[in-house]
Amino acid sequence: MFQRFYPDEYLDSTYEIDFQSFYDRGYRGVIFDIDNTLVPHGLPADERAIALFHRLKEMGMDAMLLSNNKEPRVKMFNDAVHVHYIYKANKPFVKNYQCAMEEMHTDNGNTLFVGDQLFTDVWGANKAGIYTILVKPIHPKEEIQIVLKRYLEKIVLYFYLRNGKKDTSGKQNRR
Repeated sequence: MFQRFYPDEYLDSTYEIDFQSFYDRGYRGVIFDIDNTLVPHGLPADERAIALFHRLKEMGMDAMLLSNNKEPRVKMFNDAVHVHYIYKANKPFVKNYQCAMEEMHTDNGNTLFVGDQLFTDVWGANKAGIYTILVKPIHPKEEIQIVLKRYLEKIVLYFYLRNGKKDTSGKQNRR
């Protein structure tokens, strides 16, 4: 019932993802959500985010920011990392996930998606056939509509972990 919302992986942070391993397996593009995935909500790119995008570029991995935010917020973040971006993306609708892959010249077989929300980020990427990595939100401060969705996400994550998906430590849940 909830499987459409399940990520392929669930990790503590974007910054613990082994992107080199994905590159070695043939992945060539990463689509990122911004707020609470890369930085706390509303903040510009920090040194950690800038370093991540620099590493991705060095290894030959293309990157795209896909955000439901308006352009000024997305552009503010992108001014420091200099990648492709799509604002007002209407996630979880598939169209802009596909546009993101077209822009990066990738497809759903060699593209990753990294985000912090199940009902927008992960569900949309799953519908587009993209490998999904759900990360825990960086900061608890969020807009009210997101706070409300987090309660529903807890239910989905309970079943995700209970049904044997890997938890954030990479160990198999034994229930």
